[in-house]
Amino acid sequence: MTGQANPARGEAVLLVAGEALVVRPSFAALVAAEAELGPLFALVDRAAAGEMRLSEMAALFWHCIAARPEALTREQVGEAVVAMGLAQVSPVLKCVLRQVLIGASA
Repeated sequence: MTGQANPARGEAVLLVAGEALVVRPSFAALVAAEAELGPLFALVDRAAAGEMRLSEMAALFWHCIAARPEALTREQVGEAVVAMGLAQVSPVLKCVLRQVLIGASA
């Protein structure tokens, strides 16, 4: 899914290869991320301590992209994170981690 994110639903936009992709931390997406990355509370703790790895961030985003374009690769997501830099990607991460901790309001 490309386009507008609804912050009230815990969504954010990640720019990958010039395309605005909606990152939606749904239950299914978070379960998939947790299966790969381990407990989400531990991931949140690592992020809060400044110890979250780039690979973890890219994996979390990969699982949470609402409608992944067929041609999109996981490597492109990682490259987009690097290209955007931590300052620009932090709001997207914050949105996802907020969803993990307190859920969406709508």
